[in-house]
Amino acid sequence: MQLKPPVSAALSHGCHVAAVFWLGLMAGFFATYSGNVSPALQGLEGPLYAVVQSALNRHVRHAAFFVFFCLPPLWCGLALLPAWRGRGAWGWGLLAAGLLYAAGVVVFTRQVNLPLNAYTESWPPAALPADWALTRERWNAANHLRTVISGAAFLLAVLSLALRRPQGMSTP
Repeated sequence: MQLKPPVSAALSHGCHVAAVFWLGLMAGFFATYSGNVSPALQGLEGPLYAVVQSALNRHVRHAAFFVFFCLPPLWCGLALLPAWRGRGAWGWGLLAAGLLYAAGVVVFTRQVNLPLNAYTESWPPAALPADWALTRERWNAANHLRTVISGAAFLLAVLSLALRRPQGMSTP
């Protein structure tokens, strides 16, 4: 069964709006952490930092966060599927946003932040490794990069939504 053009256009547009919303939510999450949490943790002594950072890492691992973290590229893909042939510039922008987020946030987190989280969580607060401060700096730098990448993906998605024309409108 094939969807009628107005239905598929409406679904595509709805998924596009969801992609913008979820990308913005995640960009805000990373920006809040970079702008508020990381500076607060920077002033903590090593043992307290180890306890607090480990607690934050464990607390963020729940189903709701996983859904919000992982689904923005899926929303982008779902928005593009029914409109693949007639997508124009907005489609390329949304595709770029989804790929940028998938590679620069999801894959990057898996490759960089999660191993650093596991390392931090292995520290006994009373006997920190010699490189604990360097590890904190590496984690913060990686999170700042995720902040920039997620923000760029969000801006691309917003721009692509602004470029999108409702079906049936002619191009000037």
